[in-house]
Amino acid sequence: MSAANCLLSEDQFLCCICLDVFTDPVTTPCGHNFCKNCITAHWNSNDQYLCPMCKETFYVRPYLKVNTFISEVVSHSSEQQAAKPGEVPCDVCTGTKLKALKSCLVCLTSYCETHLEPHLTKSGLKRHQLMDPVENLEDRMCMKHDKPLELFCKTDQTCVCLLCSVLDHKTHEFVPLKEEYEGKKAELGKTEAEMQEMIQKRRLKIQEIKHSVDLSEEAADREKAEGVQVFTALKESVERSLNELIETIEEKQRTTEKQAEDFIKELEQEISELKKRSSEVEKLSHSEDHLHLLQNFLSLKAAPPTKDWTEVSVRLPSYEGTVVKAVAQLEETLRKQMKKLFAEAELKKVQQYAVDVTLDPDTANIWLILSDDGKQVNCGDVRKNLPDNPERFSPSLCVLGKQSLSSGRFYFEVQVKRKTDWDLGVVRESINRKGNIPLSPEDGYWTMCLRNRNEYSACNNNLVRLSLKSRPQKVGVFVDYEEGLVSFYDVDAVALICSFTGCSFTEKLYPYISPGLNHDGINSAPLIICPVNQTV
Repeated sequence: MSAANCLLSEDQFLCCICLDVFTDPVTTPCGHNFCKNCITAHWNSNDQYLCPMCKETFYVRPYLKVNTFISEVVSHSSEQQAAKPGEVPCDVCTGTKLKALKSCLVCLTSYCETHLEPHLTKSGLKRHQLMDPVENLEDRMCMKHDKPLELFCKTDQTCVCLLCSVLDHKTHEFVPLKEEYEGKKAELGKTEAEMQEMIQKRRLKIQEIKHSVDLSEEAADREKAEGVQVFTALKESVERSLNELIETIEEKQRTTEKQAEDFIKELEQEISELKKRSSEVEKLSHSEDHLHLLQNFLSLKAAPPTKDWTEVSVRLPSYEGTVVKAVAQLEETLRKQMKKLFAEAELKKVQQYAVDVTLDPDTANIWLILSDDGKQVNCGDVRKNLPDNPERFSPSLCVLGKQSLSSGRFYFEVQVKRKTDWDLGVVRESINRKGNIPLSPEDGYWTMCLRNRNEYSACNNNLVRLSLKSRPQKVGVFVDYEEGLVSFYDVDAVALICSFTGCSFTEKLYPYISPGLNHDGINSAPLIICPVNQTV
């Protein structure tokens, strides 16, 4: 738009009928402009065709021509956006305030696209300093000298004008606002980066907390499931014991009833015989036949043979103590069952920390034979020609797992069936691997062993004999690094064998396995690291 157009008043673009910006502007023969719909509706509602502005009368309804100039101006103005809340409005616009595109630091005025044009075309205004639109331009003026704030006083950390720099701050250090702006902008960029980093850390912390909640929920669900399983089993035991108690009492009652029925049956039989004899006696007593009475007198005089019922009685069963005995048996049953259920739950819990252990051939004694997959080991009859590296055990028949633990928990299982000798456990990384090895926690060994087929022991300086109800076929080894705990389990019997507690772990721990001497084939079966079956 030209500068001349900018000089037109905004009122010139308003329809005098609707008092709004022209829509489809048309011109009457007298030269006045209206919205097409407005002037058409005006004439339709009146008997005469008068111009609403000058009152000129037209005897024939005039033909209305489109005012292309006003249409273009209005169309261009409508393309500019009205200032929204939070945006800087044009200080020159009257009526609808359009969005300002620039603010002038000399004029202290903000301009929309239309009103900004003189600053872009007139030589005198071109020298004015324009910037992105801001509100309260008077705040950018020095309150004391009424000059633009163009410098930054680094001494007082404030914005000043040129007069301030030579009068009130003459001994201070100054830099142009732009230079200080760049520095502060860089600092803000750094601050923004730091805040973004802080935001990211907090988002990660939120994820961590949510993950903790999820883990807690999973643990809660597992505990509830285990609780339901345990209490269901206990409930079934109680119900079973109650049924057995009721059956015992009812069986005693049935025995009593059977005895009484037998007595009654026998008594009724005797009564029947006595009634029959009584009838015969009565009949004979009324006989008029002298000979007949005398001939049958002896046979009917005596009563028929009967049982002496004087000392006979029904033996009442004794119910005293039946409930107490049943409760005592139930208590013992529940104790054993709870012990078993808790052992199962405990084993399930530690099995969650199962790791896939493989044996490290670099640590294996030269007499040991390892499977290709690193899961089995037994003692051979042939000495291997291997380098005596520092990691290798010599002469002890031992091997370590490749996997280590320096925090948290881990668990693994080893099949030990058909063995007469073996050692299992964990050791710290710095153990002595050469010469005679004392299997004790003080020397970095937390192990248990089998000797002479049936002698199970915990290795703690001297062997501490263990009394086991059955020979383990598979042994589980569990370590809780932070708790200082090493435990051994009989997997098939679902029973804890023994534990080392209060241990102090300060370095990496490794699985430790020794299959023992071959003993002419008696102990030739391998120790096998098994996959953990968590469906116990």
